[in-house]
Amino acid sequence: MTRLALLAAIPALLMACSRAPEVAVAPAPQPAAPVVPAAHTAIDWVKPEGASLDAVFTKAKADNKPVFLYWGAVWCPPCNQIKATVFNRPDFVERSKGFIPVYLDGDTPGAQKLGTQFKVRGYPTTILFKPDGTELTRLPGEVDAVQYMQILKMGMSATQPIKETLAAAMSSGASATAPALSTDDWRLLAYYAWDIDEAQLLPKKDLASTVQQLAQKCPPEQQEAAARLTLRAVAMSAEDKTTKLDKVQALAQVQKILADAPRMRENSDIFVNYPNEIVTALTASGSAERAALTTAMNTALDKLSVDAALSKSDQLGAVQAKVALALLDKPKGAKPDLSPELVAQAQAAASKADTTITDKYERQSVMPSAAHLLSDVGMIDASDALLKAELPKAVSAYYHMLVLASNAKLRGDKEGALDWSEKAYAGSIGPATRLQWGSGYVQKLIEMAPQDSALIEKAATQVIAELDAAPETFYERNRRSLEKMGTQLNAWNAGGKHAHVVQKLSAQLNGVCAKLPEKDSARDACAGVFGKASKKA
Repeated sequence: MTRLALLAAIPALLMACSRAPEVAVAPAPQPAAPVVPAAHTAIDWVKPEGASLDAVFTKAKADNKPVFLYWGAVWCPPCNQIKATVFNRPDFVERSKGFIPVYLDGDTPGAQKLGTQFKVRGYPTTILFKPDGTELTRLPGEVDAVQYMQILKMGMSATQPIKETLAAAMSSGASATAPALSTDDWRLLAYYAWDIDEAQLLPKKDLASTVQQLAQKCPPEQQEAAARLTLRAVAMSAEDKTTKLDKVQALAQVQKILADAPRMRENSDIFVNYPNEIVTALTASGSAERAALTTAMNTALDKLSVDAALSKSDQLGAVQAKVALALLDKPKGAKPDLSPELVAQAQAAASKADTTITDKYERQSVMPSAAHLLSDVGMIDASDALLKAELPKAVSAYYHMLVLASNAKLRGDKEGALDWSEKAYAGSIGPATRLQWGSGYVQKLIEMAPQDSALIEKAATQVIAELDAAPETFYERNRRSLEKMGTQLNAWNAGGKHAHVVQKLSAQLNGVCAKLPEKDSARDACAGVFGKASKKA
């Protein structure tokens, strides 16, 4: 359900955009209560208010029910997609009666500390737990709603955690007494959310090689699982160069999957979200193999772009994937030079999304993707127009403003980029979100207006002033946002050019740190934001 363009753009946008108001320390907006869409009120969501789920698991044991944990944010496009396509399904609502559904919004008190405890980072993450708190499996957020429901059902019926299933699969063939895995076991492994594992099953460095071994060990009769594991292994190998992928064999397997319409459709999310990874992992730039694979991929993506059984998001994503493939071998940052046919297809896909999607949560998911698509094909003005028209009706308009800032930057309009970034930060809601947007704003100023030390100081001062002096503040996404801001400020201060500013900010933050319990790890995390560099300044 995540879109290719958003995956590429979100880190830079969220961590390097925004601009603070023109006052030294403006009062922060009051955090809004986490939003559970009205369409989902039939689900009896449990919404924790503190940094503990002990009461949830106590009830789960008493009722002998598994726990379904949703971790997300109001503004997050993929989160809104899962709300619009999965959580509002009657079969999901009915199945939710068989588990305890926990709705954990990243802006609720204690949420970021819980994120660290349960090793959840990316929004959205959905996890199934046994009643005793043992993690059963992580559900894939990119598959379509029907597949999601199938995997959810299998996960609830699983007799052992996915970690044990993985161990059994890896030992298969090593001993005649090794237990055989069922079809559902292999499917759970194939559809496991490997991209958001967060070292729950394996260290990150072992993920790609392990998935590749699983693909090789998967019995031939398990065709669905084998195909998906193969595609996963290929996509992962594009980032992990240490894996020894048999490119000739893998290329033949991928071509076979692409030629098999039902099998290709089962793996539409992989082809939509990882087209460039698959192509670069298997072929060389300018080669006949690359041309042939790209042609086959484009043929498959054309079918997916008009597949009415897929969500509007996935149909749009198929066109985004085609554009990504067309730009693959072009110089980074070069002006798009695409065929008129592809540009027209992109424009039509964006227009279709705009005119046919009525659910506001689905629009929050899809319209930023549509805007990115237009920008990718060089239609930046049309992208702006689409986003500006969407602002009054968006679930979280401050997210769209970051895309507008990105568009301005593409034009070389620094003033416009900073203006939209300022508006995005000013409009952001919720403590974790404001910290993420605010630290990103500071980084954007450092990047685009490094000479304006007064404005940078004001922005960073406001970010620190809004911090709640509680241990729960200094975990997960909050901690990473602060640390990245500290790193950027220290780099900006190279050679002591802005020592006075960094020293003032460090002293301000130290005042917050001093209010934390002495032996709590949060105090060390707080004190480490500026690191040793600020002490030497």
